[in-house]
Amino acid sequence: MNASSFFQRTLRSSRRGFTLMEMLIVLTIIALLMGMVIYNISNLSGDANRTKAKADLLAFKEMLAAYQLDNGMLPTTDQGLKALWSKPTIDPIPPRWQKKLDQEVDDPWGHPYNYLNPGKHNPDNYDVWSTGDATTGDIGNWPDAQTTTTNQ
Repeated sequence: MNASSFFQRTLRSSRRGFTLMEMLIVLTIIALLMGMVIYNISNLSGDANRTKAKADLLAFKEMLAAYQLDNGMLPTTDQGLKALWSKPTIDPIPPRWQKKLDQEVDDPWGHPYNYLNPGKHNPDNYDVWSTGDATTGDIGNWPDAQTTTTNQ
């Protein structure tokens, strides 16, 4: 076999291209890989949202503790968390109110956080929670919620 016939055979075989079956197999593999990537990214997003909600609950705990130190009381249920960024106009009016937040903070799913004083889950204190989304359930500041934040 001479070099000329080798190059001609190699040139002819490289012109054949891929068969339809080979293309379908490659596209199927790519689609499966993309599906796995999208699934993993969506799980990371859900975990990030839960983590953000838990961090917000810890921040509310600190702000409510500061509010209580300043005023000798916590906001009522009617005053709600709004008392952290807007001076309450409903009795009891806090004597030394100070702004703790610039504006309302929504949970990662775009809903306002909920506040109840006295709490249903913490009858000697308050409940703060996010309703989360369909997969997370409530994320709150009580032990059996999807966070371990406490109000002590």
